[in-house]
Amino acid sequence: MQLDPVNSASLLLPHPLTHLDTQGQAQMVDVSEKSQTVRRAIAVGQVRMLPETMAAIAAGNAPKGDVLGTARLAGIMAAKQTSQLIPLCHPLPLQKVEVQLLPDPDLPGYQIRAEVKTKAETGVEMEALTAVSVAALTLYDMAKALEKSMQIEGIRLESKTGGKSGDYYYHDNEK
Repeated sequence: MQLDPVNSASLLLPHPLTHLDTQGQAQMVDVSEKSQTVRRAIAVGQVRMLPETMAAIAAGNAPKGDVLGTARLAGIMAAKQTSQLIPLCHPLPLQKVEVQLLPDPDLPGYQIRAEVKTKAETGVEMEALTAVSVAALTLYDMAKALEKSMQIEGIRLESKTGGKSGDYYYHDNEK
């Protein structure tokens, strides 16, 4: 028995899949009827590493140079390119992109936080997640000569505000 992807998906999900047309083909969502509102998203992630690697990065002793500055800039640039990287994402006028890489000796490693803000018809969750992902990958690339066993972990949406679906805040007990 073959299931109709549009109708069978609606049986399992609380909302219809807006990225599928009536034939089940991927489509870009029409947001032209939505009003522009201020939308903000925060995403987080982390890069776990040896204490020695973390110390070398903090001291500016990585072979490729300024690891943290390069990773921060890469995250900002990636947020601005999200619609070219992720199929069906809308190109958005971003008013704010902030990427932070914060040392965390308890990991050990770095916590990464990206905040993205716009006034548009659709949200910026993908831009924030892309910023964190690319910042983490860049940190890895810049420091891999020091340690290849670094681990990129826990990339997730922390919060989002604005838009029709309302606000969202991550809770550790979500499954």
